[in-house]
Amino acid sequence: MKLILNKSSMKENPIQFMRTAGYIFKRGIVGEEMSFERPLETSGFPKFHIYLTEDQANIFINIHLDQKRPSYAGTHAHSGEYDGGLLQEEVERIKRLAN
Repeated sequence: MKLILNKSSMKENPIQFMRTAGYIFKRGIVGEEMSFERPLETSGFPKFHIYLTEDQANIFINIHLDQKRPSYAGTHAHSGEYDGGLLQEEVERIKRLAN
């Protein structure tokens, strides 16, 4: 699921905004993409996973829900959800926080 937020309506830079929204900055910038996670359980899964990019006017959020850890060592495959009610609720929460 994708979301675009206008920077002019935000009081914080994108990294600080994501921290305020409860996300953990997981990886440094890879190319122009930043990675953030917000676990829903203390075990770390399921968790919301965001890839964020930005330009001069907007931040672009690509969000999905990782249901479980990768099944096999050395792989990145997981049970991910890319739409649905829980993701829509999270997108709406992020929008409210941005305004």
